[in-house]
Amino acid sequence: MKKEIKNYKGFTLIELLLVLAIIGALASFILVNLIGVKSRGRDAQRKSDTHQLQAAFELYRADVGTYPPAPLPACNSALVNGGTTYMSKIPCDPLTKTSYNYATTGTTYTLISCLENTNDSQKDSPNNATCTGGTASYTLINP
Repeated sequence: MKKEIKNYKGFTLIELLLVLAIIGALASFILVNLIGVKSRGRDAQRKSDTHQLQAAFELYRADVGTYPPAPLPACNSALVNGGTTYMSKIPCDPLTKTSYNYATTGTTYTLISCLENTNDSQKDSPNNATCTGGTASYTLINP
């Protein structure tokens, strides 16, 4: 007597579990890498904003002889002296929607932004005291 072996088509339970485990592991790796993307993007915006402000301050100093007085004008308002516009819109922090920290003596200035990514390679060391709550400072001074 011969035994007949039936050929079933489909996947076994172990094969399905293995595929699900692999998909789960890949998804967790992807999610871990995506967690800090938004904060790193906002930090890049902060750095760009401070460099744009620095350029406007240098133009202002070239024309007037001193840096703009502190505090900065309100967010989204213009940096103007007389009839000359040096920046049409003062940038705001992308998260808090407030102005960046700015101090000046007229001949020097300090411009500070607070970064969310405390592992940023360009952060200040030591951290500036104006940045608290798990943030890192990024400071620009007059060149």
